[in-house]
Amino acid sequence: MSTAWPAGACDTHMHVYDHRYPAAASARLRPPDATVADYRPVQAALGLQRVVVVQPTTYGLDNTCQLDAAASLGDEARIVVVVDDTTAQAELERLDRLGARGARFHMLPGGALPWSVMPATAARIAELGWHVQLQLDGRDLPARIDALLALPCPLVVDHVGRFMPPVPVDHPAFGALLALLDTGRCWVKLSAPYESTHDGAPHYPAVGALVRALVERFPERMLWATNWPHPGQAEPLGVDELRDLAGEWLPTADLRRQILVDNPATLYGFGAPARSPAPNQEHR
Repeated sequence: MSTAWPAGACDTHMHVYDHRYPAAASARLRPPDATVADYRPVQAALGLQRVVVVQPTTYGLDNTCQLDAAASLGDEARIVVVVDDTTAQAELERLDRLGARGARFHMLPGGALPWSVMPATAARIAELGWHVQLQLDGRDLPARIDALLALPCPLVVDHVGRFMPPVPVDHPAFGALLALLDTGRCWVKLSAPYESTHDGAPHYPAVGALVRALVERFPERMLWATNWPHPGQAEPLGVDELRDLAGEWLPTADLRRQILVDNPATLYGFGAPARSPAPNQEHR
């Protein structure tokens, strides 16, 4: 079966690594270099016109590497940065001009910020129209849901909730994610199914069941991403595997248009697609 990808398709979560930029002292993950030049063939092969560059834990609060990458990727790039409640207003405004649209909170080992600074940080970025991007073990959502519901800005949850290990669709932790989505102010990234593990073994079918439930109920607030270059993975997903997963999770043209194009355009502020998609985009 061949499946066309729509013009304006967006990869909403990728990272750039470059040894020329210093890693944070707290960094637990220091992958090999993965530059914009390395990403371009992946982008072209998948027919992705737009991209969101996400600050990885490797660089802590220093966003320079990702800012430079986004500048190299051009007008069709946006950035999710790491800032806190002490970041100067002038710096927030500078980041906004450079394409920042969200502030990342990575609440697993190696993350730069504690939960305690999220409310004040969220209040400051809300004035710019940004969102909080959150990565956590989704099993912790019931304990955090009141604080997340109180955020004054939208919320984006990484990697299908990253339940470690995956939960069934009737689990209270997945119910907490659904409750966040019910507010109309939460989005979920359909990405990195290998991250929903704590034992080294991927649980793709179990994650796929969660994806199907989310796409069926909340297609207007789903996003898709490669998570390139798949940091920490001994056997990262190749282009064909990424394409096949996207085809499995988004089986209709309407879903692909909504989740690959329309939803990220709304969240990240992209305009109408400027050009046709790159060749070699068929799902086989």
